[in-house]
Amino acid sequence: MSNMTRVGVDLAKNLIQVHAVDVAGKVMTNPAVKRENFLQWCAQLPTSYLVAMEACSGAHHWCRQLRERGLDTRIIAAQFVAPYWTQGKSGKNDANDAAAVCEAASRPHMNFVPPKTIAQQSMLCMHRLREGLKEERVACINRIRGLLAEFGMVVPQKPEVLEHHLSELIEDAGNYIASMARLVLQRAQEHWKEIDQHLQWCDQRIAAHQKDNEQVHRAAELKGIGPVTASAVVATVGDIKQFKNGAQFEAGLGLTPRQHSSGGKTSLGSITKQGDTYLRTLLIQGAKSVALIHREPADPISHGRSACESAAAGKKRW
Repeated sequence: MSNMTRVGVDLAKNLIQVHAVDVAGKVMTNPAVKRENFLQWCAQLPTSYLVAMEACSGAHHWCRQLRERGLDTRIIAAQFVAPYWTQGKSGKNDANDAAAVCEAASRPHMNFVPPKTIAQQSMLCMHRLREGLKEERVACINRIRGLLAEFGMVVPQKPEVLEHHLSELIEDAGNYIASMARLVLQRAQEHWKEIDQHLQWCDQRIAAHQKDNEQVHRAAELKGIGPVTASAVVATVGDIKQFKNGAQFEAGLGLTPRQHSSGGKTSLGSITKQGDTYLRTLLIQGAKSVALIHREPADPISHGRSACESAAAGKKRW
């Protein structure tokens, strides 16, 4: 291993594919290492080696583990690895993926993903659970509406209205709901209440995160940024100093327009939508709320909203 300088890693559940090259880019070794032996294999590497892996499930864990052992470990976003796939006749496989990661890591201007801390990932687990519960809640409500519609009962769309009338509909013996269907609706109602309790617990934990974390507390003071968005920003981004300016932060979240420029003519399209979809959605929702509230003509936010509306309507280009 004395001649190797760069190692590309393709992570997997059982076998981890490794691709190591020397200074000239010549392949030195490319074994498939068992997951339980991966750290032992990496322990043989000098600390001067660069170990790169594609951003995926478990990448941040392995990056932390290897950095604790003194290795220069980097994470590369999947879209930056894809251009370096050299499939050829062998097609797409773990060995080619590891080679692509190794090649991408050699580029001098490659943008690497900062590894998340355990605290960041723990809070992101809370946000993922909360989002899943929200989707499950919507599915449960729609399921209840569908069951009621089968017996000729239509309730207004607001969940609060359905929640208010559901018990009455279940207990009303004069309607056309069959006895078995009543039991099903009762179970669905109980499930709905359980989901609401779980969501309330998640919101309490996120509120506690705001109180305990100074960064989250400061972020929540901004317009359009509440406890949920502030917590998500800090947990996702971590050190905001990794961005040189606000434009880089916007570009990283896919909030900047896509360019189709050529021959000195600048053409901007819709936003790129690359980066974290969940965080981008929260920020856009917060911005919409602020724009709806500020309607005074002299307000800078209101002026910006009017300019955006005019540009969208094709009345003004800016």
